[in-house]
This record gives sequence, structure tokens and C-alpha cells, in this order.
Amino acid sequence: MSSSRERILDSFEKALIRDGERAATMEAVAAAADVSKGGLLYHFPSKEALVDGLADRLRGLAEKDREVMAAAPDGAARYYVRTSVFEDSPLDRALVSMARLAQQGHPTAKASLADIQERWLDALDAQLGDRTTAHAVKLLGDGLYYDAAFFASAGTGRTSGAEIDDLLDVVDLIVSRSIHSGTHRGDNR
Repeated sequence: MSSSRERILDSFEKALIRDGERAATMEAVAAAADVSKGGLLYHFPSKEALVDGLADRLRGLAEKDREVMAAAPDGAARYYVRTSVFEDSPLDRALVSMARLAQQGHPTAKASLADIQERWLDALDAQLGDRTTAHAVKLLGDGLYYDAAFFASAGTGRTSGAEIDDLLDVVDLIVSRSIHSGTHRGDNR
């Protein structure tokens, strides 16, 4: 069984994803986490503390993902695009819930998402050796993720394995052009 703190963060994520920030009240989160309001306040004395906890969770999950990406046998670019599908993983839930907060202009959420995006871009750049190529690959992956995360329920937004394979061929072309154009500083693959 997860700790009360983790259950509270899980409940906060679910409320943000399902109903948005307005519905993610302290009372609703406590009830969904099956803790008293006093129990919630013990771990998170304010809604801002809940947001900070969620931001910390997201940063930790994104950092683990960045480490796996940097060590991926087929390279960071292929990893980033291949994994840019919504799987309802802990990272996906943390990203989407933080995006819901950012949509409402929440400064912590906006700063957290910007930091994570920059770290992923830096990891791509470190392996590809060209910031523009890294940016192109990141935008391709981000587009896939956006499509999967926000349109899958409408019957679109599910990219098949074959389509991902085709997109990985495009990634290889982008990376190859960067290498041949002389803008590439070195490939660690």
C-alpha cells in the first residue's frame, strides 16, 4: 500500500486530469485519498504545497526518463520519439496534471514544465550534437505525445507501431542530414 503522501498526490493528479484545478479542492483530494483533512494538511499544509509536491514528483520522474534516454542503445532521438505516446504511466499522469495547472497560468507548473522540456532538449542536444536537430526531434516527439494524450479519447491520436517505425525512419533521416551537413558535433551512438 502506498504512503498517505503518495495517495494524496495520486488523488490530486487524478482530480486535475479528470476535472481540472477548480475541482481539485483540498477537501476533494483528502476524500479521494481516503485521509482526513488533517492528514492531508499534515503532508501538504496548502494547495500550493500540493502543487510543489506534484512538481517534485514530476521532476523526479522526468529525470529518470532523461537518464534512460541518454543511455538508450538506439540513441536519444529514437528513444524520445518511440516513447512519445501516452501510456497512462506515472510520468504521463504527472505531465498531464501539471499541464492542466499550467493551462490556468499556475507559475510553479509553468516553470516545472519549462525546466523539464529544457532538460529533455539538452539530453537530445548532448547526444545529437546540434541544437536545431535536437529541437526538430523534440518537436516531433512532442507532437506525437500531444496527439496521443489529448485526442485518443476522440478515436484519433493513436499512432500505430508501424507508424512509429515510419517516424523513426524520419528521425534517422533528420539525424543523418545533420551529420552530413557538418552541423553535427558528434554522435554518441
